[in-house]
Amino acid sequence: MPQKERWGHPYPDTRDWSIYNERLVRRGEFYLSLDFLAQWDDLLARMNAGKRGRPFQYPEPFIAWMACIHVFLQMPYRQMEGFVRKLATFIPGFTVADYTTLFRRIQRLDLSLTVTPELLAGDVIIAADSTGIKVTNRGEWLREKWRVRRGWIKLHAMIDVETNQVLGLEVTDESVQDDRMFVPLLDQVPQHCGEEHPVFRVLGDGAYDRNELFNALEQRKILAGIKTRVDAATHSTGSPYRAECVRDRNRLGGYRLWAWITTYGMRWKIEGNFSSIKRIFGEGVRATSREGMFCEIRMKVNAYNVLMAMVA
Repeated sequence: MPQKERWGHPYPDTRDWSIYNERLVRRGEFYLSLDFLAQWDDLLARMNAGKRGRPFQYPEPFIAWMACIHVFLQMPYRQMEGFVRKLATFIPGFTVADYTTLFRRIQRLDLSLTVTPELLAGDVIIAADSTGIKVTNRGEWLREKWRVRRGWIKLHAMIDVETNQVLGLEVTDESVQDDRMFVPLLDQVPQHCGEEHPVFRVLGDGAYDRNELFNALEQRKILAGIKTRVDAATHSTGSPYRAECVRDRNRLGGYRLWAWITTYGMRWKIEGNFSSIKRIFGEGVRATSREGMFCEIRMKVNAYNVLMAMVA
């Protein structure tokens, strides 16, 4: 069957390619963003003020930058020491950090989400979903031959569909269902948006079609853009708000018009986010311990948020 008959007319590409190309080029500037060098001494003085024991030798922004290098370039810690050693030959007074120090300091970094609320719209529309992250690079043939199954990690997230910033993040193993992480993610979003950027609507697929999730949205006065089942009850079975949403969908004549009014089609933005994170940082993790894997994923998402703020 010809592609036109199946999918209709192709989506018109109206993007400004000069702006789009410039945003991609600016991403490369992030690798050598050495703004912290000008404040090196001041930062260390503040960190060591009143500190007991051995003083810090490297400021926190430098460690955060090295963590980004670690996840962006997928560089092992010993290679990172060589990277800094060579960089020091071009920058007078730059102190070389050994790989042990880098490992310990990076593991102790504050991994809470880095969000730029100034870029958010007045009424924020967020999308919720999850994706799997591989914990090993072993091929399918080896897994099939030796019956070795290590599972995967699940990355649960809520994003702003306008700026693509991740506003809520939870990392679990594969056994945790998506709906169980919905409320914890929703609780994180106002902390990063602030009072000036209230959440207007939440978009989610059928995995979030649960009474308690609709009730949580109603309590927070947030509109639901969650896809309900085709045969969902129109009377209250534990959530009057869900029943109201189902009646509204039926009143509109079904899914197509409901999706247009609720902007449900924007939910694809979170799928694009997951794809971008995996293409930039890889589909798996290099860490071997459970805690290390979770930390590595949080570092990647934080670096992605910083990247989105740079190209906004």
